[in-house]
Amino acid sequence: MLTVRAMVLGLVLLLAFVLVYPTLHSYLEQQTQLAQLRAQVAAAQQHNSDLQADLKRWDDPAYVKAQARERLNFVMPGETAFRVVDPQTVPDTAPNAPKTGASDGSGAVGSTQPWYLDVWQSVRAAGAAAVPTTAPTAGAVPTPKATSGATSAPTGAPTGAPTAAPTGAAKP
Repeated sequence: MLTVRAMVLGLVLLLAFVLVYPTLHSYLEQQTQLAQLRAQVAAAQQHNSDLQADLKRWDDPAYVKAQARERLNFVMPGETAFRVVDPQTVPDTAPNAPKTGASDGSGAVGSTQPWYLDVWQSVRAAGAAAVPTTAPTAGAVPTPKATSGATSAPTGAPTGAPTAAPTGAAKP
């Protein structure tokens, strides 16, 4: 059977395990975290060196010109810019057929005019479009009609202000 010495030895070993285990567990976790942080530092240093090399490339005038051509579609004086369009996205048209968007000035895709002219023509086209009149839907609250001599203006609107949008558009 168990002797007193064996029981005391077992108790001492159990007490040592209870006291040492949390410390050993924390030490092993910290070693794992340290290895992960060292890997992150190495990755950050590699990324930093890549960015430094990219920054040094911008000191080369040829690289700056190449990036201006590629990213901003710049051309040198005297050169002609061409835009290559994917033939799968452009429908086949006859060479003598009028181009869509060229006659009405709507600024179709691929137009050579500046972007702000496309925007301005879009605003003009939107202003010239007729406002559709729709019948009131079910559950809509009707607006009160003005009686003779008294006008009912919406809250915040000056008296006599129109309550509906004008049907015609002003020319810019």
